[in-house]
Amino acid sequence: MAANPRTITDVQATILSAHANCTVEDKISFYNTWSKLYEQDMKILDYQAPLLASTCLADVMLEDRDQALVLDVACGTGLVAAQLQKLGFCNFHGLDGSEEMLDLAQSKSLYQSIQKCILGAESLPLSSDIYDAVLIVGALSVGQVPYTTICELHRVTKPGGFVCMTTRSNVSNQLYKTQLQALMEEMEQKRLWVKESRGGRMQPSRGPPCFD
Repeated sequence: MAANPRTITDVQATILSAHANCTVEDKISFYNTWSKLYEQDMKILDYQAPLLASTCLADVMLEDRDQALVLDVACGTGLVAAQLQKLGFCNFHGLDGSEEMLDLAQSKSLYQSIQKCILGAESLPLSSDIYDAVLIVGALSVGQVPYTTICELHRVTKPGGFVCMTTRSNVSNQLYKTQLQALMEEMEQKRLWVKESRGGRMQPSRGPPCFD
């Protein structure tokens, strides 16, 4: 079998271009094209975010995982849902802006519902208070999904449900991360959600909304 011609340097260059300042249409086109190499590239990077986020959610949802309805926001090709399924979760809805990514996710027969949604450019095409858990992994960063999207994640989560998210800690993402954390803290101060801790991990847990 021939060796994989792509190197970690190639993949890192691809990811940098994904975070470039460009139009929404350009970004969707980029992800549609990248979908063919996406999972291969994630293996080259040893990308652990789907596993870590899934484990964090499992740490706070100890019962009835098979009954929980989970929304996978920016689901890509379905890496997060695949990890969650291994941990006993069964019911998934997926959202993403790339049709090619969604086609690959759909082919895995993990999701009961798949919808295209341009995150940040429009509200989530979903009713309020319907999901037991909402995850967004790998999309909350500069040049990707606006940090204000977490307000929509909160909206569609049931009272008492969980929101699990990841962001990057590299230098270029520090301002975005600071803004994200400030909004999370503001929402906590308004008692829109509280943090849940299991095994040293902290997860935002949606409580009864007390403020508009």
